[in-house]
Amino acid sequence: MDSRSSFPPTLLLVLVLILPIFADASSRLYIVYMGEKKHDDPSVVTASHHDALTSVFESKDEAMKSIVYSYKHGFSGFAAMLTESQADEVEKLPGVVSVKPNTYHKAHTTRSWDFLGLNYYEQSSLLKKAKYGEDVIVGVVDTGIWPTSRSFDDNGYGPVPARWKGKCQTGADFNATSCNRKIIGARWYSGDIPDELLKGEYMSPRDLSGHGTHAASTIVGGQVWNASHRQSGLAAGVARGGAPRARLAVYKACWGDTDRNATCGDASVLAAIDDAINDGVDVLSLSLGGYGEVAGTLHAVARGITVVFAGGNEGPVPQSVSNAVPWVITVAASTIDRSFPTVISLGNKEKLVGQSLNYNATMNSSNFHMLVDGQRCDEDSLASVNITGKIVLCSAPLEAANSSPNSAFAATFVAVVKRRARGLIYAQYSANVLVGFEDYCHLYLPASCVLVDYEIASRIASYAKSTRKSVVKISRVVSMVGNGVLAPRIAMFSSRGPSNEFPAILKPDISAPGVSILAAVGDSYKFMSGTSMACPHVSAVAALLKSVHPYWSPAMIKSAIVTTASVTDRFGMPIQAEGAPRKIADPFDFGGGQIDPDKSIDPGLVYDIDPKEYTKFFNCTLGPKDDCESYVGQLYQLNLPSIAVPNLNDSVTVWRTVTNVGGEEGTYKASIEAPAGVRMSVEPSIITFTKGGSRSATFKVTFTARQRVQAGYTFGSLTWLDGVTHSVRIPVVVRTIIQDFVSDTS
Repeated sequence: MDSRSSFPPTLLLVLVLILPIFADASSRLYIVYMGEKKHDDPSVVTASHHDALTSVFESKDEAMKSIVYSYKHGFSGFAAMLTESQADEVEKLPGVVSVKPNTYHKAHTTRSWDFLGLNYYEQSSLLKKAKYGEDVIVGVVDTGIWPTSRSFDDNGYGPVPARWKGKCQTGADFNATSCNRKIIGARWYSGDIPDELLKGEYMSPRDLSGHGTHAASTIVGGQVWNASHRQSGLAAGVARGGAPRARLAVYKACWGDTDRNATCGDASVLAAIDDAINDGVDVLSLSLGGYGEVAGTLHAVARGITVVFAGGNEGPVPQSVSNAVPWVITVAASTIDRSFPTVISLGNKEKLVGQSLNYNATMNSSNFHMLVDGQRCDEDSLASVNITGKIVLCSAPLEAANSSPNSAFAATFVAVVKRRARGLIYAQYSANVLVGFEDYCHLYLPASCVLVDYEIASRIASYAKSTRKSVVKISRVVSMVGNGVLAPRIAMFSSRGPSNEFPAILKPDISAPGVSILAAVGDSYKFMSGTSMACPHVSAVAALLKSVHPYWSPAMIKSAIVTTASVTDRFGMPIQAEGAPRKIADPFDFGGGQIDPDKSIDPGLVYDIDPKEYTKFFNCTLGPKDDCESYVGQLYQLNLPSIAVPNLNDSVTVWRTVTNVGGEEGTYKASIEAPAGVRMSVEPSIITFTKGGSRSATFKVTFTARQRVQAGYTFGSLTWLDGVTHSVRIPVVVRTIIQDFVSDTS
């Protein structure tokens, strides 16, 4: 929508709320989707909508009055006030694809927050009790900030919290007024960054690549109306962060001109963490992979700061997870209930569907283009065909196991661009293979890139072989949101456990949305994907929990998030993990499961840890010390909200302590799901809390190998149930071994 002719956001909201009141009591707003528009002139498309509705209403005037929106640019359709019987009639009209009731009060851009249950206007219990994160201070260590983004407008904010001790460090295109009551502090660190990476950069907190701005707006961004991907109208609606009233502290320690090549030096990151501790942040979010200097984060946690890290984008390879120290929250990436289907029309009138981010309106025409089957699209295959100016199909199912989906796509992309192809239809088993390539497709392939599975590719190839002049048309993408999209799924790229450094510490801890997340970049909004996008979601939830429970330790906040996570989707089916093949997700994919913010506010029991235990662990990682050998060999004794036993030879007993943060009185019973091939018992199996009694209870979990085998990991869980509202679940992973130097990580 042209912003010059649009209503103010508040008026739009009022209109949405009162439309049903002033309409006929028996009518409601329906969305009628008619697929591709049949004419390039928008007025002609709108007229066709009027004509269609006239056949349902008594007059054309009544039909025109019923229309609230006419969709006439990217596709054809309209939203109209209809009775149920009228909707039934409209559904039978020629050209109508679907008729669905509109859902009110739902914002569909930063869709991830609504998908997680944190709807702004429905005021979920966590958002409401946390006062939207009011005055919690979140530090973001990343590539900086774009201060003029609408996401960081400080209208309506009170004074900066008195406890804040940070500063607004100025520099290139960043003066003292770049900070405000929303961005309350900003610093930059470039001491260990190579000169070549600083060329063209802003020597200031200003963000060149957009990565830091995207992360920050996902955490604390205020509401921004009429936002969409690159202002294209794709995924249009309201963008906001998960803790929209929280304050932001920016620490620019990463440098580079794009989000894909931003580099962060350990020294700079450590300096940023050091400043953040002193400045007074409550939560520290680091969308960084493989951060090596962990001491700073340990000190932050000891000072009561919850630290959240991205788990890495090297999946689905086992043992690829990074940031595996026990005191931080390590986040895996998952999908949300939004997809971007694109119609592929063949010359034989067959219509197939792929996935794309082809938002280029100039490509949404009735023109067909020549189609050529490039087969594997390697040098040999492309040498025998001319793909210049044509749309090329690339499919190599037998080679799929030889390289990662992203690497394979990158190689194919370079090859077809080099030969000046017009567009690319690419077959792959991963739905996330276009992640990170959206802009490149848009810039270098006029007809963009479309992802299909191997079955669809086979049908396209069969058509191409059936005629001497095969043609294809790629339509502009549409957004599909809701129950029709299988979600969440663990993203293909999300790094997997077990940790190769500390196999007795289960990582990742949790999963959160990280695929096609729309958030601020510069003065616009853009999709980004990665565990870098999942990390801010958990950071925002941690900020909300800090607001509700200001005296909870970082371990308690982490425990609340992990033990209330979900391992099933909204249909009650097990969450799946993308891979080759796709499988049911296990703790190495998503730790405790998919984050469930509303449940985390009242976990019932938490697993707390004295930071001194972390310090002992850290010290033992620095080199040989007294008792370290036995300590490191039993890291599974740390009071974490998970149990990982990588070396079960015969029998192992693990101790845990839970703290009651629910009602003063309560009785919990243990529910055990033993890993395959392992006998598991809990003692005591019932724990009771009484008024005036201890708020903590200690129990032991004993694992016994059922057979003497050198086996891979198997999975289970331990859940404490109070029979009322609380279900406190921790994941369990066990590997039986005979000889320590022979193991199986599968």
